[in-house]
Amino acid sequence: MESTTKASTAEQIVDAVGGAGNVLSLTHCATRLRFELKDASGIDQKAVEKIPGVMGAVPQSGDRYQVVIGGAVQSTFNDIMNLPAMAGVGKGLSDADVKARERAKARGKVAWLDAFFEYLSDSFRPLLGVLLGSSLIIAIAAILDAFHIVPFQGVDRLTAAGATWVFWDAMWRSVLYFLPIMVAYNAAKKLNVDPWIGAAIMAAMFTPNYLSLTGAADTVCTTTDLGKQCVAMIAGMPMQLNDYGGQVFVPLIMVAVLAQLNKLLKRIFPENLQMVFVPFFCLLIMIPITGFIIGPISIWLGSGLGAGLAWLNNTVPLLFAILIPMIYPFLVPLGLHWPLNALMLANISTLGYDFIQGPMGTWNFACFGATAGVLVVASRARDNEVRQTAIGALAAGLLGGISEPSLYGIHLRYKRIYPRMLVGCATGGLTIGILGWIFGTVKTGAFAFTSLLTIPVFAPTWIYVISIAAAFVVAMFLVIASDYRTPEQKAEAEADRLQAEADLAMEQARKSGAATAVTTAAAAGAGGVATLVRTDRVVAPVAGTVVPITEVADKVFASKALGEGVGIVPSDGHVVAPVAGVLVTVPASGHAFGIRTDDGVEVLVHVGIDTVRLEGEGFDVDVAAGQRVEAGDLLAKVDLDAVKAAGYDTTTVVVVTNTMALGSVTPVQAGDVSREDPIIEVTP
Repeated sequence: MESTTKASTAEQIVDAVGGAGNVLSLTHCATRLRFELKDASGIDQKAVEKIPGVMGAVPQSGDRYQVVIGGAVQSTFNDIMNLPAMAGVGKGLSDADVKARERAKARGKVAWLDAFFEYLSDSFRPLLGVLLGSSLIIAIAAILDAFHIVPFQGVDRLTAAGATWVFWDAMWRSVLYFLPIMVAYNAAKKLNVDPWIGAAIMAAMFTPNYLSLTGAADTVCTTTDLGKQCVAMIAGMPMQLNDYGGQVFVPLIMVAVLAQLNKLLKRIFPENLQMVFVPFFCLLIMIPITGFIIGPISIWLGSGLGAGLAWLNNTVPLLFAILIPMIYPFLVPLGLHWPLNALMLANISTLGYDFIQGPMGTWNFACFGATAGVLVVASRARDNEVRQTAIGALAAGLLGGISEPSLYGIHLRYKRIYPRMLVGCATGGLTIGILGWIFGTVKTGAFAFTSLLTIPVFAPTWIYVISIAAAFVVAMFLVIASDYRTPEQKAEAEADRLQAEADLAMEQARKSGAATAVTTAAAAGAGGVATLVRTDRVVAPVAGTVVPITEVADKVFASKALGEGVGIVPSDGHVVAPVAGVLVTVPASGHAFGIRTDDGVEVLVHVGIDTVRLEGEGFDVDVAAGQRVEAGDLLAKVDLDAVKAAGYDTTTVVVVTNTMALGSVTPVQAGDVSREDPIIEVTP
C-alpha cells in the first residue's frame, strides 16, 4: 500500500509540472526536488501544493521549479526517476550544472551576488544530513555530561572519561574536524572542478606529515594570547602552521582560486593530456599556495569576523541577541544564512565555542511555535492537508532542527504567519539577551541543529530553555489567536473542505451502488423500462424568507464558491427534500444534506451557519445516506430556538454544487415562501 501511495505521489508531481516531456532535468537537496523545465509558465501552484506528500512549491528564475517534500525527498526522487515516463529524461546534470546553466542567463545587476550565495549554499547543503547526525551524537554526550554520568568537559578526556567515550568523541569529530575536506569537495563540484582535486588539496593539511611539522627542528613556536603559534621554514620560506580542523573559510577561498587555475590549465593542455597534467599541476601549485597564503589569510579572516561579532555581543549583547533571530527568517528562505553558519564553525575552531547559535535557536523555536499554532487552527478547521503538513514540519523542526519544511510548506504560503512569528523571534531574542547580560552569554562548543534533542549542548542551559520556550509559546498563541489565514483563504479552504466531503460522499455512494440501484428502480416505468426524471426546479426545503446567497453570513456560500443558490431564514424547523434523488451526504450532525438527482443535479441543503459545531444537538434526522427521497419528503426536524440559544444563525442555505456543469441555475423567488415553493430554476 505504501509503495502505491508513493508512486501515485510521484506521478502526480510529474503530471503537475507538465509531464515528463516538460522535464529537462531533476535533482534534489535535503528537502526539495529541483526541476529544470522546458516551460514553467503554465504550472498551477495551488494544484502542486495539494498533492499528498508535497509541503510547498517554490518557482524560481527561468524555468526552474522547486517542490518541497521534506525528509522523504530521496525516496520521492527515486520514485519519480523510476517512472517509465521518466526513462528518457536526462538526469546526468547535477544540481550545480542546472544552476550554472541558469546563471549564464540574464540575471540582473547583482548576478555575481546570486552566484556567491549559491556557491556558499551548495558547498554546505549536501552535508546537512551528516551535520545533523553528528549534532545528535554531540547531544547525547552533553546529556550524559549534564547528569554527571560521563565527564565530557574534562581537560584530559582519556583519563577522565576512558577510551570508550573518547572513541564516542571520534564519531562526531569525524564530521566537524574533517569538514574542510568535505566542503572542498562540494565547492569544487559546484565550480566544475574535479571534486577529488579540491578534497585532496585540503586533505594535505590534515596528513600526519603536515601535523608533524610543529615538531621539526627548524620550526619556531611562540605562545601568544591566541595560543601556541608555530612557523616552519619550508624551502627557506616561513609558513604559518595552523590547525585547520573545522575551518570552512579555507576550502571556500582555496577552491575559488583553484577553479581559475583549473580553467587555465585546461586551455593550456590538449584534452587527451588533461587527465594527468591538470590534476598534477593543480596539486603542485595549490597545496603550497594554500599552506603559505590562503590558509593563514582564511584563519585571520575567520578570526577577524568572529572577533567583530564577539565585540558586538560583548558591547551591546541585547542588540546582538535580538538582531540574530530577527534576520534569520529572511536569510533562510533565500539561502543567505550560510555565511553565519560558516562563522559559527569558525568560532568553534578558533575560540573553542560559539555564541551565535543560542540567539539563532530562538528564531528556530519561534518558527516551530508558529507551525504548532497552525496545527491547532488547522485541526479545529478540519483542514487535513494543512494539518498533515504541519505535523511533518513540526516533527522535522522539534526533532531535527530543520526549518525549511515549516517555511516552504506553510509560512511562505500564508503571509499572516510571518509578523506573528517575528514577535516570537523578538521575544526569544529579548529574553536570551537580558538573561545572558545578567548571568552570562549562552554558548556552545559544538555546531548543533537547534532542536529539542540538542538543548543540552548549550550553557547556561536554563537560560536557553526559557528563551526558546518564550519564542515558541508567543508565536504559537499569536497564530492561534488571530489565525494564519486571511478571510479569503479561510473561505477558500472551507469551500475546498465542503467540496471534498461532498465528492467523497458521492464516490462512496457510487461504489456502493446505492445511488444507481435506487435511481434505476424508482425510474423504471411500465414493463420495466427505465425513464429519466428530469430536474427543472429546486423547491424550498423550509418555510421562511428568501435572501440572496450573497447576503448569507458565511463567506464560503456568499462567494458562490460552492455554487449558485439562495438563503432562507426559516420560520419553522421542518426540513424537506428540495428535489427528488439519492442522499449522498448525511453527516451525523444532521446539519447538511446532499442530494443527487437522476439527471445529475447536485443540491446541498445546509441548515444554519457553523451548526456543525452543535454536533447534532437540536437536530432530529429522519433519513440516511444512500436513501431515495422525493421532493417534499421530510429530512429532519430542527429545534430552531435551541440553535438560536446556542448563538448560531439559523439561515438555511440551498446551493446547486455542480452549477458550472449545468446549462443554467437561476434563483427565481424572493420574500416569504412556504415549503415546496419553487426557489431555483435549473437547466441541466
